[in-house]
Amino acid sequence: MANYSNNPESRIGRRMIWLAALGLLGGLYALFSALDQQGGTVISVDAGGAAMIVLEQDRNGHYQVEGQINKQPVNFLVDTGATDVAVPESMARALGLKFGPPVTVMTAAGPSKAWLTRLNEVSIGGIRRRNVRATITSGEFKEVLLGMSFLRHYSLRQQDGKLVISEGLAAEQLSID
Repeated sequence: MANYSNNPESRIGRRMIWLAALGLLGGLYALFSALDQQGGTVISVDAGGAAMIVLEQDRNGHYQVEGQINKQPVNFLVDTGATDVAVPESMARALGLKFGPPVTVMTAAGPSKAWLTRLNEVSIGGIRRRNVRATITSGEFKEVLLGMSFLRHYSLRQQDGKLVISEGLAAEQLSID
């Protein structure tokens, strides 16, 4: 009977199996992480030509969507409690935004320094708005807060872990099934 534990080819084979298993686990982790971050975003247009976006809550209960500021890609965190679109200072510099007059804003962490600005264009899916009021915040976070200076122009409806943002139709008329 052969002793496979001392066979160099057998040891190499076992190592390769372990490496393959670890690679598979790492790949699955990356795939599910990417799917979780994307969330479920459905973009459509109704018969009248009005754009509608359906966002699914992430596991933290937030709604996130990819969009653009001045035709440059950003990640938005929908925040109906934010008065304006709020852009972190480092991202504002990268986007080339103009820093207007300084102001103090109230955040969840208390008062914070910010600057007023205007965004030439904000878009998510097929929904686009020009000349949007925004603040540039001194706090650092990954996403841009998509606040009411943008959202107030659209119908919003939240139900069963989904948020519908639409042009034209009243929120009560929308079906999110």
